[in-house]
Amino acid sequence: MKHAFITGGTGFLGANLIEQLVAQGWRVTALHRPGSDTRIAESLGAELVPGSLADRNSLKRALAEGVDAVFHVAANTSMWRGGRAQQWRDNVEGSANLARVARESGAARMVVTSSISAYGYQRQPIDEQSPQLADDPRYGYLYSKKRAELAVREEIEKGLDAVFLNPCGIVGKYDTGNWAQSFFLIQDGKLPGVPPGSGSFCHAAEVARAHIAAFEKGRSGENYILAGVDASFLEFFGHIARLLGKPVPERTTPAIVIHLLAQVSDLLSRVTGKEPRITPEKAALITRRVTANCDKARRELGYRGDVPLDTMLRESRDWLIERGLLAPGAGEQPGGVSA
Repeated sequence: MKHAFITGGTGFLGANLIEQLVAQGWRVTALHRPGSDTRIAESLGAELVPGSLADRNSLKRALAEGVDAVFHVAANTSMWRGGRAQQWRDNVEGSANLARVARESGAARMVVTSSISAYGYQRQPIDEQSPQLADDPRYGYLYSKKRAELAVREEIEKGLDAVFLNPCGIVGKYDTGNWAQSFFLIQDGKLPGVPPGSGSFCHAAEVARAHIAAFEKGRSGENYILAGVDASFLEFFGHIARLLGKPVPERTTPAIVIHLLAQVSDLLSRVTGKEPRITPEKAALITRRVTANCDKARRELGYRGDVPLDTMLRESRDWLIERGLLAPGAGEQPGGVSA
């Protein structure tokens, strides 16, 4: 039986990966921080082990039995100035610690969940030949994701076998805190506006499947971009509104208004010490067009980047209803016809 060690197993991409690994007969050990919600990971069949990416000794203990694959899915996705110090510790120092322990423990391969954000903001669709331009420390998440890759590459130079995956916007079941927030805002009529940006959206199940393929078929040291269906945020939020039977937004909020709101919110956060709903980093992301090409992942990993947006969003909606997080009637159009 192959043995996988996974970080980020309590997150929604991690849950999708655990589900698929267990279904394929893997033994799965999932690292979790003390106090984190492990119910989904445990129900999917993972063995839970407490530890921290900041504590190299806890990683050594967790990997002491030897594993075939280390899947490093965990990440701090904060886009707030006030969270940058912790984000650096989580994303960069944590990745360095895990990569070192994986190499020293003799793990067969490490699969690193990076992000399209490691490539920074570019005018053209991004592919693996694009330069990684995430070098502005004001964009903490992007900056840290590139440097997390560099930290792992230092261990590759010492003998670690590792592959990098760079997903775009991931949508699917088990999500409660990422794009799922859009469902809650639209259901409650609290969506403040629609940004003028756009992105590539990929199916969580296919991203998880690509992780296993990367272990089996990926080339060491290579990046594989996992893109998907390109859509504007107006299209994206409009689709969710239709799935919930809510009024469909018809126009976007001007970028200048979003940036101004972000600056004001950031100034207030310096007084309150609390993360605002909109930050300058978030404003930069949601007012740009960030799309990518996944032909390399299709060829080498068999990745499917063509899952329809409707399929992804319906899966997310149905799972939220099943968990009691959306109203049972969500998705019924006037007249009782299911969306």
